[in-house]
Amino acid sequence: MSGVRNSARAVLVTGGTRGIGREIVRQLAPGWRVLVGGRDAETVAAVVAECPDAGGFVCDLADEEATAAAASGIDRLDAIVHSAGVATRGTAQEQTRAEWRRVLELNVVAVSHLTALVLPQLREARGQVVVLNSGSGFTAGAANGVYAASKFAVRAWTDALRAEEQGRVRVSAVHPGRVDTDMQRELVAAEGGTYDAASYLTPDAVARAVVAALEAPEDATHEVVSVRPSGLRRP
Repeated sequence: MSGVRNSARAVLVTGGTRGIGREIVRQLAPGWRVLVGGRDAETVAAVVAECPDAGGFVCDLADEEATAAAASGIDRLDAIVHSAGVATRGTAQEQTRAEWRRVLELNVVAVSHLTALVLPQLREARGQVVVLNSGSGFTAGAANGVYAASKFAVRAWTDALRAEEQGRVRVSAVHPGRVDTDMQRELVAAEGGTYDAASYLTPDAVARAVVAALEAPEDATHEVVSVRPSGLRRP
C-alpha cells in the first residue's frame, strides 16, 4: 500500500479471492486495510471493490520475479496471512517429481520468499505472520504424502521464523481440519467419495481463528491453533 499512512492496520492476505482466504478478507475488511492477493487481476479487483478500504496484490506466487516486483510496492505492512496454497492426492508410486516441485514451491518456498521480502515492514510495525497450515501438518495418511510433506515443512519453517523474530514479529500457525471449500470438493471427487458439507468446517470458522490470532493483545501470540469440526454443524 504504497504512500498510504492512516490509523488502520494493513494486512496482506494471499489467496484472498476464494475459500478461506476470501472469508478472511471479508472479516478483516471492516477494520483493516486489506491487500487482496491473487493471480487474476480481474478476480482480485472484484474482491477489492467489495471492501471499504482495500488494494490488490496481483502475482503468481510461484514466479520469483513477479512476487518480488509486487512486494516492492508495499511500504507499510502490519500483518501477512498466508492462505494461498495447493492440494494434491496420490500414492508414493504415483507422485512425480514435477508434482513434488509444484506443491513444495507454492506451499513452502513461496511462503518463505514472500515473508522475507516484507519482513522489514513487519519488523517496523512489530507485526504478525499467520500461516494457514492443515491437520496434515501434524499427521500424514495414505495418498497424502506430498501435501502432508509440504505442510510439515512449512510448520518447521514457521517454528524457525517464530524463534528468529521473537520480540520483533509475532508468528502464528492455524491448522484447520477439512473445510467446506471448492478445494475440498475437488479432493473428495478425486478420492471417489460422497461430499457431505455438514461434516466439514465452514470457512467462517477458520477465518475467525485467524482474526483472533491477529487481534490478540500485543503481549500474546497464538502460536499454534488447531481447529477441528465439532460434529454439531447443521446441514
